[in-house]
Amino acid sequence: MKGSVAYQSIQKRGLHIGLLPAMAAAVNPSTPITLDHDLDVLPEVGRDLTVSRLADIVDDLAARLWAAGVRPDEHIVLHKKANADVWVLACAASRIGAVPVMLSPGLDAKTVGALLERVNKPNLLTDEFKLDVLAEVPVAELTRRVLLVAGERPGAVSLGEFAGAPRVKPVVRPIDEAAVITHTSGTTGLPKLVVHTPRTQGIRLLPQWRLLSLMRKKETVAIAIPFVHSRNVAAMALALLKEMPVLLMNESDPDTVAELFLKNRPVLIEALPNALMAWEGLADDPRKPFSSVKVFSSTFDAIHPGTMSRLLKSSDRPGALFFQIYGQSEVGPAVGRAYFRNSAHKANGRCVGWQMPLGAAKVRVVSRDGERPTEHNPGRIEVAWPGIAKTYFAEQDRYDSNRDGEWWGTGDVGYFTRFGCLHMLDREVDMIDGVRSSLAVEDTVLGKLHELSELVVVKGPNSEAIPVICTHGDEPLDRDRWRAAVADFPQLAEPIQIPEAELPRTATLKVQRLALAEQLKEQLKERA
Repeated sequence: MKGSVAYQSIQKRGLHIGLLPAMAAAVNPSTPITLDHDLDVLPEVGRDLTVSRLADIVDDLAARLWAAGVRPDEHIVLHKKANADVWVLACAASRIGAVPVMLSPGLDAKTVGALLERVNKPNLLTDEFKLDVLAEVPVAELTRRVLLVAGERPGAVSLGEFAGAPRVKPVVRPIDEAAVITHTSGTTGLPKLVVHTPRTQGIRLLPQWRLLSLMRKKETVAIAIPFVHSRNVAAMALALLKEMPVLLMNESDPDTVAELFLKNRPVLIEALPNALMAWEGLADDPRKPFSSVKVFSSTFDAIHPGTMSRLLKSSDRPGALFFQIYGQSEVGPAVGRAYFRNSAHKANGRCVGWQMPLGAAKVRVVSRDGERPTEHNPGRIEVAWPGIAKTYFAEQDRYDSNRDGEWWGTGDVGYFTRFGCLHMLDREVDMIDGVRSSLAVEDTVLGKLHELSELVVVKGPNSEAIPVICTHGDEPLDRDRWRAAVADFPQLAEPIQIPEAELPRTATLKVQRLALAEQLKEQLKERA
């Protein structure tokens, strides 16, 4: 089977992640998969796999889940330490017709308990570490059964007990029924559970399939995104069907990352914006760990132009580009654009891209006040296409309230330029009176003050715009440099510096702005 044939099959029948490894093995069984860590569930398999070996592992783990009592249509919550085996186990669960519910390891125990209750008696697949974290949660009452990837605990069953279980035939779920459930970032409260179907997952492959089709050689793709995220489903499917060797990363330490890139020489790196910001210092490493990279890619949030410029200039590949896609868990990729080596530093960080070719998402900006949306009067950004998620699990009314026929409200505000570029200015809930765009302020100031590792402008207790700053190494901020950098933004209050470790973040490392604003409110109240 050729990758293009497999892709066409997915477009007709949907993306079933339980079938993906075997499908990719039929395309090319020897495609390498390199891990930078051991699988918790099967540490003995090592870190150098092939797609054929992956397909066998998924088949084995599917048999173990079946032997443990998991059946088609049941929900199985995966919540454990960050590890690629989360994705592998999700494939195994899907292979027997169960519905994996992917919960980030970064969620606190109270949130996990609330989501377990929402799913209504799911199976829970976890590890000993997370069971300790969930000690105050009535796990036994909230779940059908508790399974461990390894080890022993009272009231739980280890998958290791079912080694050698008879293999079972795959169960294919209907194309428009739940296939995988992930959650939103939780920037505005308790995460919503987003239901993806085989059809919606398959449709979302289209934009990046076209991008990867521009690459003629089968070179390594480095994937450094959360294993529980819906984007990981698409990233792995695309790379494996394109027969591109995969470096699947869990490490984030810059020194370790440099060694991985020097050894594996990736042609494409897909990572979180915050990870790329943390790694941009490697652009000055004399060993040039980014020299092999043709494409940097990020789909989670807009990234600062200065970071893109440094990364691109550290590549030795002709025509190196940074491809940014704007989207969210509910809609997948909505718009995109490429940035190039000689112009990225001049880019407007609020320009998130153009609508992609035929078959991809449609985007519109709807007025909030009856007037035409402009830079100074942004409208609500909405998306329409068959790739939109089916529902929010157990919150249909909440989902319906966000739809207007085929159109989905992203919660962001922005406008289209006369050239058709979508500019995203802010989340609507984060807008501050007198500040055109908090994100634009952050882009500008971060471009001037390289000593800042993070800058977040949030609404203060009196609706003032408070800049919260973090510096590399938590070094004290030079206030004179700050005042010079923000001279064009007199609406900003005095900055508040905090250690970066104190920033509340989501599973994809976005800053939880509302939580940060509340945190500041409490701190300022204590000082008063």
